[in-house]
Amino acid sequence: MNSLHAPAASSAAAPADVAARSLFTPLDGIIGAETDSLDLSRPLDGGTVEAVRAAFRDHHLLVIRNQSLDKERMYRFAELFGPIEGHMIRLADGSKWDAVHTITNLDAAGNPVAKPFISSNYFWHTDKSFLREPSLLTMLQAVELPPNGGDTQFADMTAAYNALPEATRRRIDGLKSVQSLEFMRRYTGSAPPTEDDIAAAPPIAHPLVRTHPETGRKSLYIGMYSSHIEGLPEEEGRALLEELLEHATQDRFVYTHRWQHGDLVFWDNRCLLHRATANYEMGKHRRVLMRVVVKGSVPE
Repeated sequence: MNSLHAPAASSAAAPADVAARSLFTPLDGIIGAETDSLDLSRPLDGGTVEAVRAAFRDHHLLVIRNQSLDKERMYRFAELFGPIEGHMIRLADGSKWDAVHTITNLDAAGNPVAKPFISSNYFWHTDKSFLREPSLLTMLQAVELPPNGGDTQFADMTAAYNALPEATRRRIDGLKSVQSLEFMRRYTGSAPPTEDDIAAAPPIAHPLVRTHPETGRKSLYIGMYSSHIEGLPEEEGRALLEELLEHATQDRFVYTHRWQHGDLVFWDNRCLLHRATANYEMGKHRRVLMRVVVKGSVPE
């Protein structure tokens, strides 16, 4: 697997950085970039792969337009960024592409349902932060979309950290928050985890302020899995976590992605929060996306 580490600093831009700037155009807002110049159904040459990686490192959220990938091709593209993470729900056929799975509002008969199957998708979170090695990257491809709405929002945790008062940054640096699947299920009103779920992913403490392993920049590492803060009384820790989340999800830190058919969107879970929005008629319109996740490393 090729490394995703940032190139050494130099007085001149690296070739991949120059290519990334020509290939991707920044999105309107604080984060993200887009391109309509790639066909991911075909293998990419080495220079293009490095340009995409450089753009991902710099922008943390990329939108590649006009794609129609099957599961294998989507898996192969995501695999360029690291080992693929297995999905918590295994599919019935047991194929090697189980990790590429469907996010949908359809019932077993293929009809749209009025209420979401998984309510936690609508709360701010970073994927799998309750694991020792949380997700690095999550990728979604639009397959079917409602005529309007069904947006996904992203919040920039680096910008949010930088905007904190200096006194707050001093207060929180070095603290650890406990990430808990069981807490998240209570917090979001979801079904409680099974004993097997808890045994497979017991609560774990991660830095409240995370340092990005490629850029060296600091960001808040919070969200719906954040149960409490080690070393603080529970009530005080919960109040601090809610205060930080309210700060970090202000409009000035948020990009709202309004999906277009064929969009392939992927983002950096190490420094972004995200959530789905229910701003469409769920019981009337179909919404189907394919999803794959790249495994990350232990937060530092």
